[in-house]
Amino acid sequence: MADPIKIQDLRKDEISVKELVIGIHKWIAFILTKWIIILIIGLTGGLLGYFYANYKRTIYTAETTFVLEEGNSRSGMLGQLGGIAGLAGINMAQGGGIFQQENIMELYKSRSMVVRTLLSEHEIDGKNQLLIDRYLDFNGIRSSWKDDPRLANLKFNLKSDSDNLRLRDSVLGDIAKTINSSYLTVSNPDRKLNIIKVEVKSHDEIFAKAFNDKIVSNVNDFYVQTKTKKALENLSVLQYQTDSIRNILNGAIYTTAEVSDATPNLNPARQILRAPAEKSRFNAEANKVILSQLLQNLELAKLSLRQETPLIQLINFPVYPLEKSRLSKVKAVLIGVVVFSGFTVLFFSIGLIYNRIISSDRI
Repeated sequence: MADPIKIQDLRKDEISVKELVIGIHKWIAFILTKWIIILIIGLTGGLLGYFYANYKRTIYTAETTFVLEEGNSRSGMLGQLGGIAGLAGINMAQGGGIFQQENIMELYKSRSMVVRTLLSEHEIDGKNQLLIDRYLDFNGIRSSWKDDPRLANLKFNLKSDSDNLRLRDSVLGDIAKTINSSYLTVSNPDRKLNIIKVEVKSHDEIFAKAFNDKIVSNVNDFYVQTKTKKALENLSVLQYQTDSIRNILNGAIYTTAEVSDATPNLNPARQILRAPAEKSRFNAEANKVILSQLLQNLELAKLSLRQETPLIQLINFPVYPLEKSRLSKVKAVLIGVVVFSGFTVLFFSIGLIYNRIISSDRI
């Protein structure tokens, strides 16, 4: 004999499912009564989407990708051990590659590099123009400054008085923030690879390409100079010392020859006459040993510089015409219809639920 409690629970489930189906049917019927309003609002949304797509400006994308291979300053016994370990299948490579990539990526986003790029010149229509002036022109910022004499007469290629310099730096700082947030993107597409991608998106095709070219050149040159600064300084010091000792050695050799020529028939009984020649010969030999050591150190310094110099090899760089993106009018219309119609249906649905709750409370 079936349990009466289980039969009662089963009937309650059947009633709840029935009520759900009836509720959905009533909701559909109610929405259909509002179809004219939903249609009008949906068409309005489609019309707004059409106008938005029609007036939205084209975005041009300039993209540069390059490989960053850091120089290896590890040499000597550690390098030999690394080679032996490599033969044994053990990897002793340096593990700082990802952090070095993050360093150069942060350098791209730094204010100093962005400002330096904005103050770079680019040839446009046969005339050199600062990129900051190009930015102000195509964004219509110059025209909005007409009512302010200080901004209207602001020149970014001049550093005259302190007041204009302060205003100039303030404007450049604000524009640099905008460039970082809306124009410039620096990323590493694959964390396993040493490839860095630099993208510049702008409504002006010339500005997008010029800014991309300039910032890649500025940042990469600065990065290489910074990484090799110490090695270059050491090389410069060694080169100076080597040249100095070589000049001293040449002087000592000439002095020895002059002393020998001055005493062609040296009297063996007068040893004092040998002193100048011996002294010059000793100086020449001493400087020769020092020069030999300096030359070895100089070659080692050159090798160290080559090892520490990072390799930056461009893979792709922007060329005209740039890739452009613009919202399709058909897509904008469909999005407008769907969004506005969906919100209208949601609005009526919430109203229907609210009315039912109010009605049940009254009962």
